[in-house]
Amino acid sequence: MDFKNILTEALSSASGLDKEAVADMIEIPPNSEMGDFALPCFKLAKTMRKAPHVIAKELCEKLGSLEGFSRIETAGGYLNFFTDKTAFAKSVVDRVLREGDKYGCSDEGRGRNVCIDYSSINIAKPFAVHHITTTVLGNSLKRIYDHLGYHTISINHLGDWGTQFGKMIVAYQKWGNKETIENGDSTRELVKLYVKFHEEADKDPSLNDAAREAFHRIELHCPEEWELFEWFKKLTLKDVARTYDLLGITFDSYNGEAFYEDKMPAIIKELEDKGISKIDNGMTIVDLSEYDMPPCIIKRSDGSTIYATRDLAAAKYRHDTYNFCKSLYVVAYQQNLHFRQVFKVLELMGYDWAKDCVHVNFGMVNMEGATFSTRKGNVIYLEDALHILIDKALEIITEKSPELENKEEVARQIGVGSLVFSVLYNGRIKDYSFSWEKSLSFDGETGPYAQYTYARSCSVMRKAGGFDRENIDYSVLSDDASKALLRAIDALPEIIEQAAEKYEPYLISRAVIDICSCFNKFYYDNRIMDDDMTVRNARLALTEAARTAIRVGLFLVGLEAPERM
Repeated sequence: MDFKNILTEALSSASGLDKEAVADMIEIPPNSEMGDFALPCFKLAKTMRKAPHVIAKELCEKLGSLEGFSRIETAGGYLNFFTDKTAFAKSVVDRVLREGDKYGCSDEGRGRNVCIDYSSINIAKPFAVHHITTTVLGNSLKRIYDHLGYHTISINHLGDWGTQFGKMIVAYQKWGNKETIENGDSTRELVKLYVKFHEEADKDPSLNDAAREAFHRIELHCPEEWELFEWFKKLTLKDVARTYDLLGITFDSYNGEAFYEDKMPAIIKELEDKGISKIDNGMTIVDLSEYDMPPCIIKRSDGSTIYATRDLAAAKYRHDTYNFCKSLYVVAYQQNLHFRQVFKVLELMGYDWAKDCVHVNFGMVNMEGATFSTRKGNVIYLEDALHILIDKALEIITEKSPELENKEEVARQIGVGSLVFSVLYNGRIKDYSFSWEKSLSFDGETGPYAQYTYARSCSVMRKAGGFDRENIDYSVLSDDASKALLRAIDALPEIIEQAAEKYEPYLISRAVIDICSCFNKFYYDNRIMDDDMTVRNARLALTEAARTAIRVGLFLVGLEAPERM
């Protein structure tokens, strides 16, 4: 039984408003004593020309009684709806048991494609901790959109173009050793060369000229430089695969900046032909002053292109190739202006799909005050951070559960999950300071807490050995703890939709913690393995529903759900 839909239909008929407007107005009260659903009537006062409390009273009289609801009450300007507890419990548990891991799935995205550009690592540079947000945020959005029926295309837009590769080639030719690089940790060896280049260039600026010339030779596909460039890329992708494996992340495309090298001339010509670009001090620009933005540079005075040129080419290629309904760019907020400019230029080019390009920006993460600079060599590799967390998790598990089988595997799930959950527990735009100790806590609003709660629910179901799904007496689930848990589980599908609409996975992380908190209270307040088999069966059914909802939520934010801890 879809209680919100029943309510929406009835209120739409009684008020004369369209269903979508009514659905947007319906709220879930913070306290169940105030009802299971509520309609605040304040927004209606202006159009209906009546006081909110009068509107609430009139609507209450028009509605009378509703299927599945035990009563309707007014409270000032609010209309509060109380569901029939047995019907509500049956509706929630039945749906979760029926849908399983597809709980909250929908077909809203059927036949529609969503491109998601995230992670976007740099070739020959470290996969550092500060890449964690774009990587796990993008991965979570991919899973959320998949869950809602969309076909997603995950894109790792590699940073594989620019003068830095000329620097790498000069450094390798002067100080590099192929055997050392291939037999060691390749990317770290390349970073050492990059750091050495900048140290030496401070003393000998002519090295920068040599680097520019080396990159120009890459642009010309000169055999020696092009072969080294491709080699750097191959080595980097091999190294970063270890980190992506730890995170459980894969991509459909690794087309980076270099891929669009031969596609930029057409964009530049189109801008010229449509009279959108102009020459200014030798540069090709698009004047955006009337939109309160500085000019978007298309070509520098030396004829070289920049990020904007490549992003314009990439946007058109993605639309032509994938026909997306949305194209998301999961990139830090420092690039706000860049994407405003790119999207505006696409709009000026006449592409109505420019409105479907979205910059999903986010704040910065630091590791308890650490700062990062590849040039200076002071970086924390993401792989190292993950292994530190895994090792710490193993120490905790060994102390708490010394007899646990597969401790190493569980430690990996907890250690990796602790970092991912920490990053995705707050609104994405906020800067975030990561705490090693707090993230691994099994108490509070953390990944390990959610995973431990899931393992607890699994333990209950193992001990029970199953339950009778066909004969559940839902009237048993009428105590406060059961009702709170049912409400938390029931909220998840709508929260998943909100997370997609707002590009905010943290909403799901918070919902998971809410379900876990409610389950633990239910666990302590009720004897699940009750001697009364009717009571036991109903409580096991609710436990299974909670277990499923937690697992679904954890998966959507990128965490694994260990069954034993």
